[in-house]
Amino acid sequence: MTHVAVIGANGRMGSTSVQAIEASGDLEVVAKIDVGDDLSAITEAGAHAALVFSTPDVALDHVRWCVEHGVHTVVGTSGFGDDRIASLRALSDEHPGVGVLIVPNFSIGAVLMMRFAALAAPFFESVEVIEMHHPDKIDAPSGTATRTAELIAAAREQAGSAPLPDATTTDPDGARGARVAGIPVHALRARGFIASQEVVLGDPGEIFSIRHDSSSRESFMPGVLAALRWVSEHPGVTVGLDAALGLSRHQ
Repeated sequence: MTHVAVIGANGRMGSTSVQAIEASGDLEVVAKIDVGDDLSAITEAGAHAALVFSTPDVALDHVRWCVEHGVHTVVGTSGFGDDRIASLRALSDEHPGVGVLIVPNFSIGAVLMMRFAALAAPFFESVEVIEMHHPDKIDAPSGTATRTAELIAAAREQAGSAPLPDATTTDPDGARGARVAGIPVHALRARGFIASQEVVLGDPGEIFSIRHDSSSRESFMPGVLAALRWVSEHPGVTVGLDAALGLSRHQ
C-alpha cells in the first residue's frame, strides 16, 4: 500500500484525486493538505508520495519541501517551465533517491494527442495550437498547450523544417496569440469547457486537425493513479506522463 499526501486537496483536481486514490485498492490518502495547513503533516502521516495540485504561486515551494524531506512527488500544477524544472533537477541531485514526475496533463488521450502532434508537425508547413478551458483557470496558456508547442518545435527542429509562414506585421492586440517555442498558441476561456485542445496543421490544399476533449475530471484519474504508482521507483526529475504509461519505449 502506497501512502499518499494530496496538496491542494480541497481544489477541483485535488478533491477528485482523493476520491480516486481512496477507491484504488493499492493507494491510500494519509494526508490532505490545503491553504494554511502545515506541510509537516505529510511526513508525520508517513506519506511515501505527494500529489501536488496547489496554486502556481506556491507549488514550487511545496515540491521543494517534499523533495528535501524525501517524499516522492507528482506535480499536477501548471506553470513548471524550463526554469522551474532546472531548479528541481539541481535539487534532485542533492536528494538522488527521490522521484519527481511533472505532468502537464494526466489524460491518457491528451498524452497521445501531444505525441501524435509532434509526429505530424514536420510533415506540414503550418501548425498552431488552440487550448480551451473553463474561465476559472488562472493561467494561460495551459501546461498541456505549452508542452505540446515545445514537442512540436523540437520535432520540427530535428527534421529541419522551415519556419512557419506568417505574413502578419500588425497585431497590436495580440490576435495572433502567444508564441511558445516559436509555435502560435491561442487560449480560449469559456463556461462549459473542462479541458480541450486542438492542434491545427496545414499544407497547400489540406488541413489536418488533432483534437482532444475532457468532459469531466474523472478522465484524468487513470493518469493520476499511474503517476503515483510509477514515481517512487524512478528517482530524478521526469517530465510528462509518457514514461509512466510505458510510451517512452515507443519513440
